[in-house]
Amino acid sequence: MERVAADDPKRSALAVRAAHLYYMQDLDMAAIGRELGMSRSSVSRLLSFARATGLVDITIHAPAGRTGEVADEFGRRFGVNASVVPTTAQMSDADRLERVGQEAARSLGRMLEANTTLGIAWGATISVVSRHVVPKELWNTQIVQLNGAGNPTSSGIDYASEILRRFATAYSARVEQFPVPAFFDDPNTKVALWHERSTKRVLDVQQTMNVALFGLGAPDADVPSHVYTGGYLEPADFASLRSERVVGDVATVFYRHDGSDAGIELNKRSSGPDLDVIRAVPRRICVVSGESKAAATEGAFAAGLITDIVLDENLARLLIHRDTTHHVRRGG
Repeated sequence: MERVAADDPKRSALAVRAAHLYYMQDLDMAAIGRELGMSRSSVSRLLSFARATGLVDITIHAPAGRTGEVADEFGRRFGVNASVVPTTAQMSDADRLERVGQEAARSLGRMLEANTTLGIAWGATISVVSRHVVPKELWNTQIVQLNGAGNPTSSGIDYASEILRRFATAYSARVEQFPVPAFFDDPNTKVALWHERSTKRVLDVQQTMNVALFGLGAPDADVPSHVYTGGYLEPADFASLRSERVVGDVATVFYRHDGSDAGIELNKRSSGPDLDVIRAVPRRICVVSGESKAAATEGAFAAGLITDIVLDENLARLLIHRDTTHHVRRGG
C-alpha cells in the first residue's frame, strides 16, 4: 500500500482524484483504495483533506426543508439574504456559535471574488469564523481591520492579527492592520490621530470596502462579546451604555434598538468606522447566534447595516415571531 505523508507534494493531486472517484463516479472507499493502491482509511483521510482545503466544496440544495423555509421567511421579512443554520433548543450557545461560524466561513468563500477589499471587525464571533475558513485563491484581494484592538492592559495585536492572518492565508490576501486602541481615553486624541497620514491611509482603505464581515456585540449576551469581557470597558462605560439604551455594537460602534447612534458618548472615543461607512459597503455580512442577541440584531436591521446574515435557527424563529407580534400590535 502507498502511504501519503502530510507534506507529500502528490497529496493534493491524489485527493482530487479520490474525490472525483467518490463524488462523481460513486465508487466506495474500498474500491477507490484498490484503484489508488492504498487502504480505506487512507482514502478517508484524503477525502477529509480535500474538504478541509477547499478542493471539494459541498453544497446542499434542499427543497422546502425546515431551515430553508425559515430562511425564506426571514429573508422576506427583513429584506436580506439569510442562511439559517439548523439548531435545537437543547444545544449550548457555544455549540450554536460554532455551527454558525462554520457555515459563515463556507458561505463567505462562495461570496468572495477577485479584486475584493474585505473589512473585518474582530471579535468572538469572527474569531470562530476564522477557524473554519476554507482556502480559496483570490487575486488582488486585501483585508482591512475595521477597529483597533488595544486596551489599557494589552495592545490587542496578537488577538486581532491572528484573526486577520487566518483570512489572509486562506484567500492569499494582503492585510491592512489598524494598530490603534479600541477606545481612546480622550476623544480629542482620536481627532488628532485621524489626521495622521499613517492612520488616514488605513481609513482610506476602509472607504474602498466592497464586503464587510462582522458579528454583533451585545452587553447581555449569553456568550459574551470580546469587547465586553476583554478589559476594554470600565464600569462607568457600562453604566453609560445602559443609560443610553444601547443594545449592541458593530466594530465597537454602539447603537440603540431603533438603530440610532446619535449622542452615544462612547462612540466619540471608538476607533470603529461610523455606521454610515458600514452602510455604504455593497455587501454587509452579519454573523450572529444566540437568542440573547435578538435585540442587537433588530437594532442592526433598524440601522440598515445588514445585507446578508448567517444565524442559528432558534434566533431566526424568535426574530420572526417578534416581528410578527410587532406588526400585529401596530396593525400592520
